[in-house]
Amino acid sequence: MARTTGSDGEKTEAAVREAAVSLIARLGYEAMSMRQLGAEVGVQAAALYRYFPTKEDLLFTLMREHMEGLLEAWDTARPATVDPAARLAAYVRNHIAFHIERRHATHVSNMELRSLSHERLTQILKLRTAYEKELRAILRDGAEAGIFEIDDIGLTAMALIQMMTGVIVWFRPGERLSIAEVTTTYLSMTMRLVGAKIDAYRAARLFGRAKDAVAP
Repeated sequence: MARTTGSDGEKTEAAVREAAVSLIARLGYEAMSMRQLGAEVGVQAAALYRYFPTKEDLLFTLMREHMEGLLEAWDTARPATVDPAARLAAYVRNHIAFHIERRHATHVSNMELRSLSHERLTQILKLRTAYEKELRAILRDGAEAGIFEIDDIGLTAMALIQMMTGVIVWFRPGERLSIAEVTTTYLSMTMRLVGAKIDAYRAARLFGRAKDAVAP
């Protein structure tokens, strides 16, 4: 029987990426060897270089795909409304859901920037900047509309990103809080942090949508 061109190779490459994320998150990029990765996937280490010519190529691919996936997820989740509070709520929901689902990939993307060459680091940082620019625009629109009360747009955006991404450090499914409960609590904290001036009814609508969006 003729083999479908690329079918086995694509499956192997996907398995390599998945195993690499797990190993790097657990061991660190420098400590993980291609031999270990090959053993994890069930192929000779030399075979890995068919997909990724260097170890750094692999790391860069993982980081680029993570950031591109985050940007694509936000493009899908971005609401049509111009309401800054609704847009901010959607941003928080999407950010938390995306990163909890990709805990290991997030850890790799945050901890291994130092392992990239200058050129590749610049490419990843450009993607990060593009994503964070979306949040700054929401905060700026809210402040200009008098809905948010913010002293420093850039600093507030940075604080929010750090707070939301930090969920992966402590959150574990099946423990005290569900993803829906965590998201609702983080939405409440976010609105307080930006000094949101929204009434109780509107807040209930925003937070209720968060529960619906992430509830199992």
